[in-house]
Amino acid sequence: MDKKNMNLNSIPLFNSPFELGIRMVYLLSSLRPIGADLQKLVLLDYAIVYSEDLDGPTSLHTPVPYRGGELLSRRELIEQGLYLMSTKGLIDVTMDGEGVTYHSGSAAMTMIKSLTSKYFLELENRCNWVAKKYSLSNSTELTSSFAEKGHLWGAELESSMSQEGFQWQQY
Repeated sequence: MDKKNMNLNSIPLFNSPFELGIRMVYLLSSLRPIGADLQKLVLLDYAIVYSEDLDGPTSLHTPVPYRGGELLSRRELIEQGLYLMSTKGLIDVTMDGEGVTYHSGSAAMTMIKSLTSKYFLELENRCNWVAKKYSLSNSTELTSSFAEKGHLWGAELESSMSQEGFQWQQY
């Protein structure tokens, strides 16, 4: 599309790879030097936005009904956001026998220090809280922890009984 004829209203700002990529830069900076895989980032992004659901500070965004569905719908947007931010040096990507891990990039702190609005200060606060509470948890542990609170999110994460005992399954 020609830049002259492009309608700026057609470029999504909210719930876009750009928005989620910015949150990933803040999150990965709070987690440093530890990185995270995509699944962990999806779960931690939810914790940042709806921190009050997890007995944390006031939620960054207004809680909406059935917000647990966002866990599933955000994955692709987060992946796209990670790619976008990696092209600018804000996120580094490593691949090894464990899989793909994302880390804070060399330019991340410069960006974070330059954004000083109330929203970005609150975002940094939530990311620091999430990092302190969940940085050492793996994706499986996080899924179980979040499932325990699933009734608050519309039951997208449900439990089932197995012969070995209580087991959480993601639907």
